[in-house]
Amino acid sequence: MGTNQMNAAPTANGLASVDLEYLFSYWATLAPPEVIGPMAEGIRVNFYVTAGELSGPKMRGRLRTVGGDWLLLRPDGVGLLDVRATMELDSGALIYTTYGGVVDLGPDGYNLFLKGILPQRPDLRIVPRYYTGHPDYLWLNRLQCVGVGVFDVAQSRVSYDIYAMR
Repeated sequence: MGTNQMNAAPTANGLASVDLEYLFSYWATLAPPEVIGPMAEGIRVNFYVTAGELSGPKMRGRLRTVGGDWLLLRPDGVGLLDVRATMELDSGALIYTTYGGVVDLGPDGYNLFLKGILPQRPDLRIVPRYYTGHPDYLWLNRLQCVGVGVFDVAQSRVSYDIYAMR
């Protein structure tokens, strides 16, 4: 996963551009899915964190095993991520994260999921926020971040690169 800074061009109407600053990468393994089942809005599937680590220029640590993703797979094949987790840094600082995002399983993703068929490495796109009371990491509370990742279905593992929007 990458470590470079990315720049976006100014918009056509002259609004400010967005710079992306790499913060860290992380991975998490997930317990077997808890399939709540089809509902009016889609299929509810819960994934719980079993392990994970993060590493970046300003922080390093692990994911506590208290988080998860409360995914809703819509009938159009788009999954809406709803993640909450706690990171424990090597310094002892606790960082709470929450984010939404999308995973597109394709137009037939819903019906294929019902048959137990999933793409092997679907892409993930997220918009995380981070919260802490630790004085060394208060700067995280001010950020809106974006993340790009992948879900390795065979290993039941997600991996992400996280960027701050500046």
